[in-house]
Amino acid sequence: MTGPLVPFREIVLKVHSRCDLACDHCYIYEHADQSWRTRPKAISDEAMTRTALRLAEHAKAHTLPSVSVILHGGEPLLAGPARLRRVCEELTAALDGVADLDLRIHTNGLQLSPRYLDLFDEFGVRVGISLDGDRAANDRHRRFADGRTSHPLVLKAVELLRQDRYRHLDLGLLCTIDAANDPVTVYDALAALEPPRIDFLLPHATWEEPPPRPDGSPTAYADWLLAVFDRWDAGGRPMPVRLFDSVLSTLTGGPSLTESLGLAPTDLVVVETDGTLEQVDSLKSAYEGAAATGFDVFTHTLDEVAAHPGVRTRQLGLAGVSEECRRCPVVRSCGGGLYTHRYRSRPGASPGGFDNPSVYCADLTALIGGIESRTRAETVPAAVHRPGELLDAQHELTRSMLAELHAALDGRGGESWQEAWELANAVERTSDGLDTLFAHPYTRTWLAGAIAAAHDGRPDAPDLARQVRGYVAAAVLRGGLDTPVRVHHHDGVLVLPTTPGRGPAARGAAREAAVRRAEKGFVVRTGATELRVVRADETAGPWRPVRRLGRDGAPDLALDDIDPYRDTFDAPAHPGLGREEAADWSGRLAAAWALLRDAVPDQAASAAVTLSTLTPLCAPSAGESRARGAGHGYGALGVPVAGTPGTLAPLLLRGFRRATLRALTEVTDLYALDGAWLRPAPWRERPVPVSELLAGAHERVGLAAYDRRHLDHALRALDTLQDAAELTVGGKSLLTTLRAEADRV
Repeated sequence: MTGPLVPFREIVLKVHSRCDLACDHCYIYEHADQSWRTRPKAISDEAMTRTALRLAEHAKAHTLPSVSVILHGGEPLLAGPARLRRVCEELTAALDGVADLDLRIHTNGLQLSPRYLDLFDEFGVRVGISLDGDRAANDRHRRFADGRTSHPLVLKAVELLRQDRYRHLDLGLLCTIDAANDPVTVYDALAALEPPRIDFLLPHATWEEPPPRPDGSPTAYADWLLAVFDRWDAGGRPMPVRLFDSVLSTLTGGPSLTESLGLAPTDLVVVETDGTLEQVDSLKSAYEGAAATGFDVFTHTLDEVAAHPGVRTRQLGLAGVSEECRRCPVVRSCGGGLYTHRYRSRPGASPGGFDNPSVYCADLTALIGGIESRTRAETVPAAVHRPGELLDAQHELTRSMLAELHAALDGRGGESWQEAWELANAVERTSDGLDTLFAHPYTRTWLAGAIAAAHDGRPDAPDLARQVRGYVAAAVLRGGLDTPVRVHHHDGVLVLPTTPGRGPAARGAAREAAVRRAEKGFVVRTGATELRVVRADETAGPWRPVRRLGRDGAPDLALDDIDPYRDTFDAPAHPGLGREEAADWSGRLAAAWALLRDAVPDQAASAAVTLSTLTPLCAPSAGESRARGAGHGYGALGVPVAGTPGTLAPLLLRGFRRATLRALTEVTDLYALDGAWLRPAPWRERPVPVSELLAGAHERVGLAAYDRRHLDHALRALDTLQDAAELTVGGKSLLTTLRAEADRV
């Protein structure tokens, strides 16, 4: 087994091994493993103490911020209030000062009373109750040994837990599915109790003991759950349903929220009433001794259990599922299903042991596909298909970075920062000046560096305060506010981002200047010296403007060789173009744009409304003739000064495609980052992760419309991505768009 040991963050502590119900679907009493018969009925004091010490030892060794302990059985309430108090006291004392303790109990509710709940309130023990729906559904399995119904007593427990004084302890309801029960009736009965959460559980089964399918359908459980999903969704999703929330999370690139789905490593261990340490309890459904480790709390550490081969197998993610599952496009959401449900005792069409798909494979595939198809419209981020939404999301990202910087400084910027912050808020309330500032791509570059400095605690908070005043001054001017702003200049040069450019500020004078709005421009005053900037052209005096493209039908883009934070590309930014050099470069860019407009009009039009800035780069080294995008906001491209219109046109197109995908990945999840998938790329000798494959496909599909030589690689990459489990619903939607683009070529 490879990879680091995964520490346990959750312990199932068996405080009593017997039960007061005779549920015929119970994996402890009714399935293959019958070890409960040899266990003590209640956990001993010694086992209790050693468990608490082992858990504290483990939490301290791995610096765990918190651990969960689930009091379980059998029926845990049969242990009685006194023993449960002792359990809570031992755990609380052992974990005090080591890790936060999350205590829970899973019960059938029959014994629940105020005496128990007062105890649980004292120690913060949250309560989950098992209930399979309405009376008819619940009575199908959850009966007393003499056949009597348990339903009225369970409802009484639920109502007690819903009282105001105990409501904060309510963990929700656990419902084991029976496909013979009506799904809507079951859900309505549970929802009527207003639980804080519902857990729907597939009945434990293996390939040797398959689950019952009353109508013979291979997707009976998916059909049942999708009927519940539709009812839940139509009702506004009034409470979390963990199974559904997990699928929705993984479809959008998030983590699994339950052990029964997804590829997250297991971090759970079971302690039996005799102190025996075992793997996940559901393994008792597979065969006698399946959950055993040979360890106990008296002589073994939890690290020894975590290193057990059976535990490690369930910590391997994609490598821990069968070969068939690894090829499946829904494996990231499904995770091969619950480990127990994969068991097959005899080799046949599939291997023996657990190296198989789940016995619920068809159900899980249909369930995940059904939820995806039902929610695609709401889960695909608008930014994937609407350039305006992408721009807005990018601006909000930059805006959030300014707030993050303010929080990171935590008052260390002094009065100067606070003054600038208050002025920025005033601009926000009265104009769109800050919007223009956040749209400037190199604002992001400065913010990223400033945040890193603030988090590192570097002693340059006053410098950050001086720098931000230049940005606020630019926002004031853009917003048309008649407010003077004190700004800092460096070595006699003043730069105002998003304004026409930069200019002198009286060398040798004070390091501060005052900037304020004036008719058709602005005024910079340093001491007795005043510079009036009227317009952005090179005849306006000593103020050096940012040049614009906007000629011969090309879009009005800034040609920025001034911004001090523009050097973010993988080739050096040009130190500054002379007037004739700039005019020549501008002319070649305009001619290149005309080529794009003729060859790929849709892409040229999209680039015209989303790009804002072209920054000249020094001649790239051999083999690096590419337009580049790097650590800045969306809208900027770095473009070599050298090149003909014919060579610059594909560079602009390639740079635009790359910048667009990078911007998308910054504000949306197109693929999950928690897998180790490698896939063949037609342009590489070695396999690549999905991020590189998608980026290459996105770029080549766009270039193929300009030069068909890229089409073959593009189509082959799209074919490979078609079944990529890492893609989220947003990534799949983008893939559909790319396929349509390629088809048009």
